[in-house]
Amino acid sequence: MIFYHILLKNLMMSRQGLDKGITQEYTINMSCRKIIFSPGEYYHCYNRGTEKRKIFLDQGDYERFIALLFVCNTNNVIHLSDHKDKSFSEIFQIEREDALVEIGAYCLMTNHFHLLLKEKKDGNISIFMQKLITAYVMYFNKKYNRTGFLFEGKFKAKHANKDEYLKYLFSYIHLNPIKIIDPKWQEEGIKSIAHAKEFLLEYKYSSYLDYISEDDTPRVQKKILNLEAFPDYFSNKNKKEMWKEMLEWLSLSRQGLDNCQLKKIILFGYHG
Repeated sequence: MIFYHILLKNLMMSRQGLDKGITQEYTINMSCRKIIFSPGEYYHCYNRGTEKRKIFLDQGDYERFIALLFVCNTNNVIHLSDHKDKSFSEIFQIEREDALVEIGAYCLMTNHFHLLLKEKKDGNISIFMQKLITAYVMYFNKKYNRTGFLFEGKFKAKHANKDEYLKYLFSYIHLNPIKIIDPKWQEEGIKSIAHAKEFLLEYKYSSYLDYISEDDTPRVQKKILNLEAFPDYFSNKNKKEMWKEMLEWLSLSRQGLDNCQLKKIILFGYHG
């Protein structure tokens, strides 16, 4: 495993030439963490821009990160720089080897992101997150002619060790963008369910649409997800059922979570 990390690091550095800041960011993200990722278990992984800075400045940035969720989730190395002629949709036709992790949900906000992952094999979440973060920082710094850190230290991770917590995270991640139009919805409840539903139907940068879409032709981004690797209650729902259950899960699960968990999820600042 260590040898794999070294090979990956050397390949990426020699290929595109990392600045000192990215190298430091690599080291930080690979540093030891308290949480242990166990195969078959679910985890909420997230991070935000250093000093809460914006990490997505335009549509191209969001689409790049979403594309990386797909191409980085494999045992082989795929460089988007080798596929410059491909459109956003065509990127999801690239051949991949086995996935490193299972992805059940994601959401990108202006200055942070949320992922709900399932560990497949010891060390795979760490490898996937490193590939993802390094690739995005390299892209972002080159595009905006900047150097140095982009993210706030190593990515954060929480073990979803209870069914209630997993349901809460599924709901929390997908409802997260409501913060844009209703800043106090977490504390005071959603002011207008109809407005919130309409807004989420237009928000392209999460996996929400991949769950509620009733179209015969799914979004190409749905290839990022593996719904079969997550509990049945995540899928096979119509729009009305999903909204009802997400709100119920959010409310009931909040009551069941201890204060420490809630503070880390909500008060830490990754909610909008």
